[in-house]
Amino acid sequence: MDNIYISIIVPAYNIENYIGRCLESLIRQTYKFLEIIVVDDGSTDGTGNVIEKYALKDKRIRVIHKENGGVSDARITGIKRARGEYIGFVDGDDYVEPDMFYHLLQNAIRFQADISHCGYKMVFPDGHEDFYYGTGKVVRQDKRQGLEDLLRGDYVEPGLWNKLYKTSIISSISDAQCWDSRIKINEDLLMNYIFFKNANISIYEDKTFYHYILRKESASTSKKQHYKITDPLRVIELIRCDIENEKDNILMPIVYSRYLRILISIAMQNDWKKDAIEAKEKLKREIINGNLLKECSSIKIKLMVLGVVYFREIYKCVRLFYEKVTGISRKFEIK
Repeated sequence: MDNIYISIIVPAYNIENYIGRCLESLIRQTYKFLEIIVVDDGSTDGTGNVIEKYALKDKRIRVIHKENGGVSDARITGIKRARGEYIGFVDGDDYVEPDMFYHLLQNAIRFQADISHCGYKMVFPDGHEDFYYGTGKVVRQDKRQGLEDLLRGDYVEPGLWNKLYKTSIISSISDAQCWDSRIKINEDLLMNYIFFKNANISIYEDKTFYHYILRKESASTSKKQHYKITDPLRVIELIRCDIENEKDNILMPIVYSRYLRILISIAMQNDWKKDAIEAKEKLKREIINGNLLKECSSIKIKLMVLGVVYFREIYKCVRLFYEKVTGISRKFEIK
């Protein structure tokens, strides 16, 4: 195992206050036979200088400076330069436990898996952590089960950053028919759909090796942008189209439910009225043409669709009450 080379790709953009902690966690990995490819995606602060200083301290760090093209472009740039038999991704503002990549590689070899993944901790600005999930269970997934678990999202995180991939299954990402390089958010889910589709075996160990940092300036918590409305819908439509072409009757109901949930979310938002109206009309067509009845197995989602289309204000009141009682709307609020 000690002679298997791992490439860890770190996209970095304007995170000079965080990238050092990330690189320290990678330098201290108990598995030493690796390269750390840091892609400076056109940073305008001191990120590039911090990376260069670390590269002088550890020869395993390779630095790529490029014009800003977004996180997907940065990752693909790293993939093209990677020399390892396995590839992992770590976001530059996060950090990992010292034995993360040792455990992921060990599981990949033991179970002859193309993808090895784990749980994670979400770290909030006040320091408290949510664990996803830390049960310690180990799940071996064939291609079908891996895709199903990914698309259900019950415990398989759609992010790229808590996984180790065989280079052979991800190196041709740019050539995948359902890939769209213009997508800025939810691109992780689309990439993982392509990767899991290429994987014969995946292995999941539910130990929380990864620290996912929530911060005010990050892409996930920054101010609202139109692409945050349109991109998730585009991603699920691309996946849905691919599954329809493959005539996959097992995955279709799962993806259809995700599609309906995204439309519901768009229809209920207040910032882009045109998108909200279009989403409501799409939901209405699903009811009229009978797809909602035939393809959706969830009574809850069916009621949600009917509520949004025909009883929007009542549904809105019920939703607000639910969020207030459960506190779910405040859980990820960054002040």
